[in-house]
Amino acid sequence: MKRAYYSSNVLAFINKDDFTIFGEITSNDQFAADDLQKNTWKKQIEILKRELSTFTEGHLLFEYTIPRIGNRIDNVLLYKGIVFLLEFKVGERNYPSYAIEQTTDYALDLSCFHKESHDKLLVPILVCTRAPEKEISIKILKDNILETYSCNENGIREYIKSVCDKFDRPLFNPVSWINSIYMPTPTIIEAAQALYMGHNVKDISRNDASAKNLNETTKAINEIIDYSKANKKKSICFITGVPGAGKTLAGLNIAIERQKVDENEHAVFLSGNGPLVDVLQEALARDDVKRKGIRKTEAMRKAKEFIQIIHHFRDDAISIDAPPIERVTIFDEAQRAWDEPNLVDFMKRKKGVLDFNMSEPEFLISILNRHEGWATIVCLIGGGQEINKGESAGIAGWFESLRSNYLEWDVYISNKITDEEYSKGRSFDELAEGINYKIKDDLHLSVSLRSFRSENVSAFVKALLDVDKKTAKKLYEQFKNDYPICITRDLEKAKLWVKEKAKGSQRYGITASSGAKRLRKYGVWVQNKVDAPNWFLNGKDDIRASYFLEETATEFDIQGLELDWTILCWDANLRFNNGQFEFFNFKGTKWQNINKDDNILYLKNAYRVLLTRARQGFIIFVPTGDANDITMQPGFYDGVYHYLKEIGINEI
Repeated sequence: MKRAYYSSNVLAFINKDDFTIFGEITSNDQFAADDLQKNTWKKQIEILKRELSTFTEGHLLFEYTIPRIGNRIDNVLLYKGIVFLLEFKVGERNYPSYAIEQTTDYALDLSCFHKESHDKLLVPILVCTRAPEKEISIKILKDNILETYSCNENGIREYIKSVCDKFDRPLFNPVSWINSIYMPTPTIIEAAQALYMGHNVKDISRNDASAKNLNETTKAINEIIDYSKANKKKSICFITGVPGAGKTLAGLNIAIERQKVDENEHAVFLSGNGPLVDVLQEALARDDVKRKGIRKTEAMRKAKEFIQIIHHFRDDAISIDAPPIERVTIFDEAQRAWDEPNLVDFMKRKKGVLDFNMSEPEFLISILNRHEGWATIVCLIGGGQEINKGESAGIAGWFESLRSNYLEWDVYISNKITDEEYSKGRSFDELAEGINYKIKDDLHLSVSLRSFRSENVSAFVKALLDVDKKTAKKLYEQFKNDYPICITRDLEKAKLWVKEKAKGSQRYGITASSGAKRLRKYGVWVQNKVDAPNWFLNGKDDIRASYFLEETATEFDIQGLELDWTILCWDANLRFNNGQFEFFNFKGTKWQNINKDDNILYLKNAYRVLLTRARQGFIIFVPTGDANDITMQPGFYDGVYHYLKEIGINEI
């Protein structure tokens, strides 16, 4: 796919006839534009020929693809060492706020993800052709980006000249800029939409050398599936990775690729994360409705075939012995599978199944084992993500099931399976004893894609929660200028901070642990469950959206998803005293100590999840407490506040 539908130096563009230019644009359009778009291109050609008629240098592009898949900039002008980004709204008589935001987003995306734009001045321009004339105003948005300037079709030339008069920038090679390395890290929502539209994972993942592992992991899984299919073998693969490394992205990509290879495999992506599934299904359905004009019910049915709640898959198999239609199943967050006591109890209480005696890993393997011939399970394993009762089977639960009942299955794992977050202290030999395993290094994703400004953020969070002050301080010093983290004792200041930091459509919201029940005093009410699709997907004009900072997402709402900027509200359920964390649960009218190891782990992991949800930075709100409230004594909060300050986190 070409980076642009049309690319030419300005002089050649001006001297070439309109029909030839239009023909080149349409011939490179892979999406078969409708008549409205074609007429827009004709008008753009006419306007730009007039507005650039006195320019004797520069390079012009039509429909330049930028890193976040699905977005193309109408026009890019590379002129006098400056990158001008033009978004046209032909026939528009006003300057809509959504269009200004859209144009600003282009500049932000290029600044973040387009290597050759990192040191260039980016100038977004919204052209609403029939809108009133506006006075020229040149303002800096941030770093190397100007605020979006809005003008009508007659204001382009004068604004470009004004910017060039004010900023003297060194010339650069336009070919190098056009062919720059892309380093996109889309949200999982954007990634799912892009993959669903037919883009390859290579298009939407970072393609610098350090992150090539994501592509290699997908390739390795495909080879395993093909081998299993050809040799009528049953296989199970374990993909591990650091937080935000793209495990879910890899899983989604595998499901879609296998559907392309053979739809009779019925590859499906399964997750026990209800909010994640709800958000992804809704996002894909909305996207299909918008792009294809189909009914929402039809779009949602398609989305639900591709992404499903794992519990529905599990429950459908309880009453029958027949094999499922799926030959390839991808289980997201497989380490959160239920152990035998909790699943048996659930089946008895909720499903009325009295003779059930398996853990979730064993039952899920048994379902695929019903097939004659081949089947493949792909387990996506995250470290330190168990946050709910019963999620203690972990990766050892899968291995125990294989060792006890499925020795004929081929097991594929990476040599990173012994990291503490996965193994819980077991050695590799202990985990793998008695199973038919093969080592595949490409099944571990070692680079975080979520925190694109710093790959050290997840390591920093681990050190912080492990009370490894020295490591936490060292890591924070390395990324604090690129990935800001702040602390405040004033929630209103925190709200102003994220609003100020977020540019364009960058999303922000309030988060807190599900046990942060005393924060209700500050309007942070975790017992009021958010509607995840609306909270994550809706715009700034919807009070249910995260932007309004009214509803709080907990670890259960936000795990597996992310925002650009977050406010993390820290309650007295996780305190810091005498050099260590203390764990509490609020019940009735008082705090109670948590002593059970599993429950301590769940609370620690809840904060781990919340501390790794921001793509660009976050602020931590630690209340001052209230000496007159026995449940909110200042001493409950001061320890955490001073600990974070000791690490070096700045206070505002």
